[in-house]
Amino acid sequence: MSLVSPSFNAPAMGDYAYDWALVDVETSGLMARRDRVLSVAVITIGPDGEQTGEFSTLLNPGCDPGPVEVHGLTVERLQGAPTFDQVAGRIGAMLQGRVLVAHNAQFDYDFLAHEFARARMWLPVSQRLCTLALNRQVDPPTDDMKLGTLAAHYGVSRQRAHDALDDTRVLAGILRASLREAARLDLPLPLVTCPPRAESQFTPKPAKTPCAYRNPGRLTPGGPLQQGMKVAITGETAHARAELVGRAVAAGLNMMTSVSRHTSVLVTNEPAADSAKARRALAEGVPVVDERTFLRLLADVRPGTAHETTAARVAPVTEPGAEQVGPVEPVSTTTSAVPTPEAAASPCVPVPAPRPSEPSAGTSGKPLAGRRVLVLGGVHADAAAARTRVVELGGSAAINLSASVTDVVLLPGGEGDRRMRRITALELPVHDLHWLASPTATDRRAGALRPQEPHVMPRGGVIDLPMPHGGPAPEWYVTAGWTPQSDCEIDVIAFLLDEDEQVTSDEDFIFYGAPESPAGTARLLTGGPAEQTIALDLASLPPATRKIVIAAAIDGAATFGTVGAIQIGTAPGSSGAPLARATLDAATTERTMLLAEIYRRGPLWRLRAVGQGYDYGLDTLARGYGVDIAD
Repeated sequence: MSLVSPSFNAPAMGDYAYDWALVDVETSGLMARRDRVLSVAVITIGPDGEQTGEFSTLLNPGCDPGPVEVHGLTVERLQGAPTFDQVAGRIGAMLQGRVLVAHNAQFDYDFLAHEFARARMWLPVSQRLCTLALNRQVDPPTDDMKLGTLAAHYGVSRQRAHDALDDTRVLAGILRASLREAARLDLPLPLVTCPPRAESQFTPKPAKTPCAYRNPGRLTPGGPLQQGMKVAITGETAHARAELVGRAVAAGLNMMTSVSRHTSVLVTNEPAADSAKARRALAEGVPVVDERTFLRLLADVRPGTAHETTAARVAPVTEPGAEQVGPVEPVSTTTSAVPTPEAAASPCVPVPAPRPSEPSAGTSGKPLAGRRVLVLGGVHADAAAARTRVVELGGSAAINLSASVTDVVLLPGGEGDRRMRRITALELPVHDLHWLASPTATDRRAGALRPQEPHVMPRGGVIDLPMPHGGPAPEWYVTAGWTPQSDCEIDVIAFLLDEDEQVTSDEDFIFYGAPESPAGTARLLTGGPAEQTIALDLASLPPATRKIVIAAAIDGAATFGTVGAIQIGTAPGSSGAPLARATLDAATTERTMLLAEIYRRGPLWRLRAVGQGYDYGLDTLARGYGVDIAD
């Protein structure tokens, strides 16, 4: 099968023609640092779309194969299969010089990287392409982005699900069709650069023992320690640091790696030391005790108040994708505002207090309900106002051209946008700004309709995250996307916070340098240069984690005013149908921005679209949440 179709010839593919290596792996689990590859398939395709090679094999991982009910690979089936190091050379030769392609490509890439490292070899991949990320850009009218769903949409036959070779053959058909759609829409491919890597550690770093008790506050002079108190240690100690921490954790104390205004006590034998912790304790008025006093207090730690737990149950929404109607937890407007150091700038984008919004069904009577509108041209303030108006009228504000765009609003200067040539060829309705004053709905193309449109969240809007009645709770994926940038890089980050709006350890800060929490409950995934995702296993988070803040930061001197709108989408699972979308574009001079909060309310988790920015950088943002960042 070739990429060539009646409407495209090979030269027209241009930027979409690469040497591809399509990959699928079946694994014993979901954590690449710990689990193993059980089977692998590779298909190579040339720039003309013709297949040039194929290889597949079962693998003997030397461990339990994991969820046999999913992949069907029992110990008996894997006996006698080669080990990965025996086939690594052949697989490497097929990957060399080609773009690795997979559905949820970071998953397959990470597993292969660890397997190659175990074989004492480099993974020879310099670029990868995720067909999930590519189809999120294309945005076809499908229920979800699962491999089988996309195969049915693109007319690709599928024989055996969770069979590595068959899934790779299906992937080949989806890639060809997706590339044709990308070329039709003139979309840039979301290629991810993959630097050489070789992992030396294959087991996760042990997670910090979560404290089961709420913080009762600071240690009073002459008073006792109480379970849940936040304790930090700095400087040299007579006893081994690990021993002190172990004894404190066993007594129910919450051992921290940094000092904040919420710290109960700092332990140090050198109170005048010039360490960052000692300076912060002095500035915040945190009590200080020496090691001997701390050990004496450890002998009589008073009982604390346990954290409440969150039970998984279905959120009582009126329909799929509807916001919860009724009292909303009063999340303080200052809660979103990071505890800023005195030298930091004030938040530049005030956020209204959370309020219940209309259910999705309530938008059906609005003139732009079910429509997706792309705004082109205009200065940033005018474009932001136009997108806000689109949402007020019940529509969804797009930031890039996709198959789901139904209308285009042209502001001054928009006629020179490179996408206008493609918009004209697609015969999309183009309107001026006056159309938003009293829009008239035009018929939507049948190909643009999907069974359930994502719920449109306004800035400050709140929605419940549904949980299943039975079976495992899904991972929730919050994906941020923006218009591709040529002069700056944007990093998505996450903070796992306790009731004091602080991380309990530095490992609760998820960013490009530490893209996964030790227990794997929070992960940063890169789908392309203009898309990053935070994946959250909410059901596995400790009770001490009360909120997850998802933010973005710009590396360099650029601001979010020049970047433009950031779109966030929330979905259950990596390929699930988006439950909700929000377009955040009120920023001007900000370099960091809070995108969303996911927080506990009784037995539920709720998501809030934030869109609050700050003029300072990522280091100041992280310090405000209690991350220990070197000066």
